[in-house]
Order: sequence, then structure tokens, then C-alpha cells
Amino acid sequence: MALETGVKAPDFSADTDGSGTVSLKDYSGKWVVLYFYPKDDTSGCTKEACSFRDNMERITGLGAVVLGVSPDKASSHKKFSEKYNLNFILASDTDKSICTKYDIMGEKSMYGKKYLGVIRTTYIINPEGNIAHVFSNVKVEGHTDAVIGKLQELRG
Repeated sequence: MALETGVKAPDFSADTDGSGTVSLKDYSGKWVVLYFYPKDDTSGCTKEACSFRDNMERITGLGAVVLGVSPDKASSHKKFSEKYNLNFILASDTDKSICTKYDIMGEKSMYGKKYLGVIRTTYIINPEGNIAHVFSNVKVEGHTDAVIGKLQELRG
């Protein structure tokens, strides 16, 4: 179960695709679209990342930034980001501590085998650092438009 709206978004610090680190507190006073995805360079994750990339002007026009998080290593994020010219930060959560804080790990199944994995989830965090909206079990198709629509609504 994802975190609920109204609660303080847990802070985190993580390595990034650009050989630096990122913390949620770096974006205090801004709207943040924090999205969790399972794996770099897979079909659904690529489609989602490219949709955020292609709509970045609309998102930044609403005063928001996008941060992507997955359990992949920073080096994997770097290759993924460069391959698709991504224009936002990808945070590496190899120990899944951020995923755990945001409660987005869940049982998944592949080829009949069950395992614990990342449930595709997006949080919109308001400038005060509280969770303003949660998209759980995200379906990639149309997701970016839904996020933009919700940002517009939340900003009034």
C-alpha cells in the first residue's frame, strides 16, 4: 500500500544518473513528481520515462520537477538516461530503502514465479513537502497526461 495523501513525504538521499546525489529536501518549495518504476530500459519503463521527457515543458510550466526512482545502479541510470536523452534526474535505490519508505514494494509474478518487486507508483508532493496525490499500480498509457491534469487541479 502506497503512502496516503496529506502525510509528510519521507526525505531520502540517493546517487543519480549524473554521478551526484539527490535529496527530496533539495526541492523544498517546489512541486515534485516522484515516480517509481521497476527497471531501466524495459518496454513499459522506457515508454513512461520518454513520456515524462516529451512533456517536460508542460510539467515545468506548472512549477514542478520530475524525479524517477528504481533499484537500478547509477551506472544503469546513466546509460538509460543518455540512450533516451532524458531531461530529469534518475535516483538509484539499490538497497530499496526509498522504495520501502514510500511503501511501493509488492508481490509480483513472472512466468508463474512470485517475487517482491517495485509496484509502479507516482507521488505528487506539494511545496510544503506533503503528499498531495498518489497514483498506485500505474498503467503507463496516458499516465503523464493524468499527472499533468492532477498538477493543474492541485495548483488551482
